Amino acid sequence: MRVIVTGGAGFIGSALVRHLVLEKGYEVLNVDALTYAGNLASLESVEGKQNYRFLQADICDRATMEQAVGDFRPDRIMHLAAESHVDRSITGAADFIQTNVIGTFTLLETARGYWAGLQEEQKDKFRFLHVSTDEVYGSLGDDGLFHEETPYDPSSPYSASKASSDHLAKAWQRTYGLPIVVSNCSNNYGPFHFPEKLIPLTILNALAGERLPVYGKGENVRDWLYVEDHARALDLIAERGRAGETYNVGGRNERRNIDVVTQICEVLDRIIPGNRPRTDLIEYVTDRPGHDARYAIDASKLENELGWRAQETFDTGIEKTVQWYLDNEWWWQPLKDRYAGQRLGLLNSAKV
Repeated sequence: MRVIVTGGAGFIGSALVRHLVLEKGYEVLNVDALTYAGNLASLESVEGKQNYRFLQADICDRATMEQAVGDFRPDRIMHLAAESHVDRSITGAADFIQTNVIGTFTLLETARGYWAGLQEEQKDKFRFLHVSTDEVYGSLGDDGLFHEETPYDPSSPYSASKASSDHLAKAWQRTYGLPIVVSNCSNNYGPFHFPEKLIPLTILNALAGERLPVYGKGENVRDWLYVEDHARALDLIAERGRAGETYNVGGRNERRNIDVVTQICEVLDRIIPGNRPRTDLIEYVTDRPGHDARYAIDASKLENELGWRAQETFDTGIEKTVQWYLDNEWWWQPLKDRYAGQRLGLLNSAKV
């Protein structure tokens, strides 16, 4: 199996690459532009493997994408490359439109040209997996779950750009017959997570005795998915998912943000006791605009049709995650040195 992974130096992408290279033994070409969140250190375990290659390139560069696909001749393209942080999208939306919309269009057209030239047996085998987010569905109330038929209702520039790319992918399948599968996932967490996101930010700030910023009253709810569970799901969806279908991936681990922060503090207090409870570091900050109240995924289709199950609960996953950050300062300290832990959506200096 020959697989191109776009965005494979990012958080979810690197977990997928490690899974495909180390667990499945696939031939993998990782295409990543290495923007701020791309980090080759996350791929140290696959460097030098004969079945792994890396190409630094922008998915918006049509000529480079066509050459890469034509030279590598993949059986799959697994498209994860994206600008992915809501805070950054609020003050820098242009990058999100360029990468998430134009980049996806460029990749779809590249894949369509390549697929059209394949023999029938290869055409039948080929799959394009477009990886998206539950944020395209908007916000839930106190009850209910997102399912594959939930109408799109994005709230932020980030989620709007991902919704746009989802529609492009589905249109290319319906119009041109390109065998595309779409996945929408809930919030991921785990090892190698860039420290701007809630869980790694909380872990590292708490370790340093720095404030723990929580938006609003901390009552926003997210459904948390351990990143290695997600990587296994993506592999399974690309292998067995039906072309033209959408599969939602969720961990069935709903938590309020304040409860996530509190649990991280409690885990750290147990492993490395301090002079006072780390919950004393919690500081409520002004909520961000368009902050969706609740996300929760119904993963029944993925579970029943393809047989996937999350292996980690939030309790087991957060223990593993905290311990990983304690054991791997070599990875996160260089990032923390250049990123101070501010809430990025509130920066006036961001590009608009």
